[in-house]
Amino acid sequence: MEKLYIIIFVLLIGMVWTGSARAKTTITSDKDNVNQLIVHVDKGKEKIAPEIYGHFAEHLGRCVYEGFWVGETSDIPNVRGIRKDVVDALKKIQVPVLRWPGGCFADDYHWKDGIGPRDERSKKINNWWGSMIDANQFGTHEFMDLCEQLGCEAYIAGNVGSGTVEEMRDWVEYMTSDSGSDMANLRRKNGRDKPWKIPYFGIGNENWGCGGNMTPEYYADIYKRFQTYVRNYSGNEIVKVACGPNGADLHWMDIVMQKAVWQMNAITVHYYVRGSGDWTNKGSATQFGEKEWFALMKNTLGIDDVIAKDIKIMDKYDPNKRVALFVDEWGTWWDSEPGGTALYQQNTMRDAVSAGIFLNVFNSHCDRVKMTNIAQINNVLQAMILTKGKDMIVTPTYHVFEMFKVHQGATLLPTDISCPAYKYDKENVPSMIVSASKNSSGTVHISLCNLDPNNDAKLNCKLEGLKPSKVTGRVLTAETMNAHNTFENPDTIKPTTLKGITIKDNIITVTIPSKSVVVLAVQP
Repeated sequence: MEKLYIIIFVLLIGMVWTGSARAKTTITSDKDNVNQLIVHVDKGKEKIAPEIYGHFAEHLGRCVYEGFWVGETSDIPNVRGIRKDVVDALKKIQVPVLRWPGGCFADDYHWKDGIGPRDERSKKINNWWGSMIDANQFGTHEFMDLCEQLGCEAYIAGNVGSGTVEEMRDWVEYMTSDSGSDMANLRRKNGRDKPWKIPYFGIGNENWGCGGNMTPEYYADIYKRFQTYVRNYSGNEIVKVACGPNGADLHWMDIVMQKAVWQMNAITVHYYVRGSGDWTNKGSATQFGEKEWFALMKNTLGIDDVIAKDIKIMDKYDPNKRVALFVDEWGTWWDSEPGGTALYQQNTMRDAVSAGIFLNVFNSHCDRVKMTNIAQINNVLQAMILTKGKDMIVTPTYHVFEMFKVHQGATLLPTDISCPAYKYDKENVPSMIVSASKNSSGTVHISLCNLDPNNDAKLNCKLEGLKPSKVTGRVLTAETMNAHNTFENPDTIKPTTLKGITIKDNIITVTIPSKSVVVLAVQP
């Protein structure tokens, strides 16, 4: 009966999709397309962890090799073999954390293959991604060098599927111990005197699938065994990350939390989205119509419900919120581009709006969600950067991350938005998704996504507890849904100044273009 009452209540007030308790979204029947937003500037409490804007690099296609690693003898400008243009571009979006070496690759990766003189390293088949030979030129030392060049934290995914407890134990000791042990001395022999700080270590990856096809009961026991030997050395403190569910697999989340909650510091969920295709025919990244656009918007909005249900389970076993939720793989997934390498796809305005929705939802759940990692950083899936030999371009999704970086470390502000529906065929979703934050200097940032590809939207924004002195805005949009950047035209989509903003008392009025991502900066 309780569920019936909830359904009736939802129908009565016209809310077909609701964000978290901190970001309420209501669909109205307003015919003049006016969006009413209230930002509660005086009620913020939770911090948005910078790691929510994290990234993921797997040994897959050209993500690592050519994306990052070109080798010290390459004519592409590099620093110790790591290409300089990619690092410089990524530093502009303030990458807080980078997950490596996978992905499915992680549970086939044996770390000792990737240390020592490069000409002596093992050549192994990449069994998951094209059966290509990985010569292990990019290993632990190269990855940690990359993190230092980016100024980001390292998130290591350990091998549970095909690895041993001893192997994982030794890797942690090799990286983090300042002792005189054999592992620490082996690291010194390979050129690194002082240990690295490794704040995050994943105990396996997708162990319900490519990480061993385990049941949750079996994985929970294996997890507890492996994590026992992931030790803290020399002042390093590791956040131990358990493998959580695939999307909405609540049974997996429930069992692993129930059996292993006291041995974990975080648990993951993976959530990929596409248009109206299936996993064998995911659809083109660039050739699509409004049917596929709408399907992606609807599917992306589903992340809010998945997170809310995962948090409900986590609250049952961890009411004090000691365990964090990491969405450490997420993003759009299309068919690979014709002639491209494994999982190489283009990136359009559709992907950018989807990314904005994801990030707004993650912000709204920042009391539990402490890290997310978009898949992937270069040349694979929803990439920030595409490379072709010496050339490099950034994608629309890169620009969303650059615009949203203002939320990193800021205080989440509760919001209430009433907006018309975006309708397609017989379905509808809210036309606007929002989150807001206040930084340490008092500046309020409001990030908005207009999901409607056809209609601009007038927005009236009321700031509770703040009378603004100045408001500026940036907008990312395009003339067509499938617009994208190419090597011939790299700046087809890039942020521009949002014009026409007015202020009266504590009310901001602005028009949000169709199919756009907007960030407003409000000065006190």
